[in-house]
Amino acid sequence: MGLFGFGKKEKDKMKDGLEKTRTGFWGNILNTLTGSKIDDDLYDELEEQLILADVGGDVAMKLVDALRDRVQEKGLKTGEQAADALRDIIADEMRPETEMALDGHPAVILVIGVNGVGKTTSIAKLADYYTRQGKKVMLAAGDTFRAAASEQLEIWAGRAGVPIVKAGEGADPAAVIFDTVKSATARGYDMVIADTAGRLHNKSNLMSELSKISRSVRKAAPEASLETLLVLDAITGQNAISQAEEVCKALSITKRALQYYRSAGIIPYTALGNKVLFRDDDIRQLLEKHLIKSL
Repeated sequence: MGLFGFGKKEKDKMKDGLEKTRTGFWGNILNTLTGSKIDDDLYDELEEQLILADVGGDVAMKLVDALRDRVQEKGLKTGEQAADALRDIIADEMRPETEMALDGHPAVILVIGVNGVGKTTSIAKLADYYTRQGKKVMLAAGDTFRAAASEQLEIWAGRAGVPIVKAGEGADPAAVIFDTVKSATARGYDMVIADTAGRLHNKSNLMSELSKISRSVRKAAPEASLETLLVLDAITGQNAISQAEEVCKALSITKRALQYYRSAGIIPYTALGNKVLFRDDDIRQLLEKHLIKSL
């Protein structure tokens, strides 16, 4: 028995539940490749299957081109060998390019996503994982919108053996997370993992709330590091890109984007020697304006 208390019966049930998804996407790919001759017609059919699975045209082309190179490089001859190669290529694409920055005091992980994708259980898994690594972890019940959300997280906190900070339904999520970060800092905890209300990327008020939460973390502990994990359903498809783009707009802005807005005269700045300085309020107003225009 682990954190989630899964026995053989529960594992078999989960396996059966995942079978439809597994056979749906990958099954069609295997059917295309198994027993087939590797030629241009096969590559065209594979690209079509990937697009039908909502992988996206650009990504489908990239995967097929990578498979062509792998087939030529390794001298692969059968469709089964090509299927194994494609599996490895997809796995490589899914690996993160960089590790999360968890060197702050404390390290804060903000977990976000739409309703029903598994944010709360993901938080429980993270809490258990880092606790096993010897980290002192505290949870923040930042989902003050959904009924009984904090109670559900409290159950998982108990199973993981970590403390939780929560407030009543309808409380300000930014304030809850602010209090948690403050408490973790005062008590010498290594990490805060914060739950948030399920939100859609096309709801401007909820997205603006994310920006407020991000600022509250910085205010509570200037030495904190902040990472944001967007939890997505594995079969979301191209809509996942829209969700990720809007979340990035709400939470941060890249240095390259700031350079563009500065050159275009959209955001004021101050030149100090070889440095260019921006005011936090100007960046925040730019984000809010850009976010509202994009929705």
